[in-house]
Amino acid sequence: MPESRARQHHRDRVAGTLRDEISTMIEGELSDPRISFAYVTQVLLSPGGKSALVYVAVDGGPQEESDTLEGLMAARGYIRHELHERMGTRHVPDLTFHIDRSEKMKARIDDLLGRQRKRMKEATGVQSKP
Repeated sequence: MPESRARQHHRDRVAGTLRDEISTMIEGELSDPRISFAYVTQVLLSPGGKSALVYVAVDGGPQEESDTLEGLMAARGYIRHELHERMGTRHVPDLTFHIDRSEKMKARIDDLLGRQRKRMKEATGVQSKP
């Protein structure tokens, strides 16, 4: 049976609020030195609302990503407590943090496609000259 539009709308609103509040906390309230410059790209809330996947993009290399992920997982109890205080809801979902590599993958794909287009232009340019 398909989910009702109202329930999906509510879940999207809650996920958006979670994204905004967690972003605010990461930007200025968490003082863990392991957390480098990062921002929340997406929050996926489970259908029951008991758990949420939080995707975080980190500026830096693999070491900064792993350190930031460790820092966020260590601070997840504090983040849940603050979310409960700010949102005033009865239940705050369990948070699981993941690194979002979609922007890096997109940049890599664009680079590869650009190289392929350049090769195609060079190949067609060489063939058209007698």
